[in-house]
Amino acid sequence: MKVTVEQAALLKALGHVHRVVERRNTIPVLANVLLRAEGNQLALKATDLDIDIVEVVAAEVLQAGTTTVPAHVLYDIVRKLADGAQVSLEQDGNAGQVVLRSGRSRFSLQTLPESDFPDLAPGEMSHRFSVQAGHLRNLIDKTQFAISTEETRYYLNGIYLHTTEMNGESVLRAVATDGHRLALCDTPAPAGAAGMPGVIVPRKTVAELQKLLSDSDSQVEIELSTVKIRATVGSIVLTSKLIDGTFPDYGRVIPQRNDKYLTVDRDEFARSVDRVSTISSERGRAVKFSLGDGKLTLSVHNPDAGQAIEELAVDYEASPLEIGFNARYLLDIIGQLEGDTALLKLADSGSPTLIQDREGAASLYVLMPMRV
Repeated sequence: MKVTVEQAALLKALGHVHRVVERRNTIPVLANVLLRAEGNQLALKATDLDIDIVEVVAAEVLQAGTTTVPAHVLYDIVRKLADGAQVSLEQDGNAGQVVLRSGRSRFSLQTLPESDFPDLAPGEMSHRFSVQAGHLRNLIDKTQFAISTEETRYYLNGIYLHTTEMNGESVLRAVATDGHRLALCDTPAPAGAAGMPGVIVPRKTVAELQKLLSDSDSQVEIELSTVKIRATVGSIVLTSKLIDGTFPDYGRVIPQRNDKYLTVDRDEFARSVDRVSTISSERGRAVKFSLGDGKLTLSVHNPDAGQAIEELAVDYEASPLEIGFNARYLLDIIGQLEGDTALLKLADSGSPTLIQDREGAASLYVLMPMRV
């Protein structure tokens, strides 16, 4: 193999693929990136056996070939090379090394054979559709924070992606929950998505996809089956296993009869919650809401640190109510809202609260109360 590629293009591709590679591996080849030079391009591929990512960059291929080299080492080298430099990669078959040259720099990297590199075969994909990158990015951005990190309930360790009907229209819906809060976001269902199986996309895959989508505003090609999902973003192809489990019936958690409506200025509300929570214990983070006619009193009592009270003028005309929330969870949700106001639909001190930008918004959030 002998290939020359521009430093910026190689760095960008390595930036995408090396993130999949775990720092510690019991299988040596999983620490490597596969380099395949053919035609007029260089393909880079990395995997952790659950996610597989491939990116293709334009290159001058003097001799076709394939090998694998340490992913993080190669990324760090290319990152430190001069901007705009040309990078030459040449495989020395006898020494089992790849020699990297750029300007006056020369590096020799140990290789492992291509035959050792695993292939995450996608298998038969039953559904294919295109979705605008911005729409898919919005689904992820609005729900990702609520993904559970509790490994025992592994089926909550991702975003549940499926199609459903909403007001007579077919929508593509993303849902995530950790048992304390639930996030839901809809976007119009793309052609071809109808009848797709409901799939749970793992947390790591969601994070990688989110990063790839941040660089793109084009169409994203989605292919999926009951066990795998593949996303093509420009010249990047990401294939991932799905979580093998059943996502809970989230519809039962979404309150339908909450009749106490609280409307607040979003930014002022967030700042107030943030201020009073300074006093709360790191473990509990509980903030008490005392609601009366047109007034919200936020209070925190921490025996070790003291007490905080703040009053807000709000739009609230229902009967008086006292309820407690985890401040961090509440601030996470407020941070996802886009309007000037936040609408909280409450029932009583022991029931979940529904939070939205406004009535009928494409995103909604459910937050379980705390005892205070």
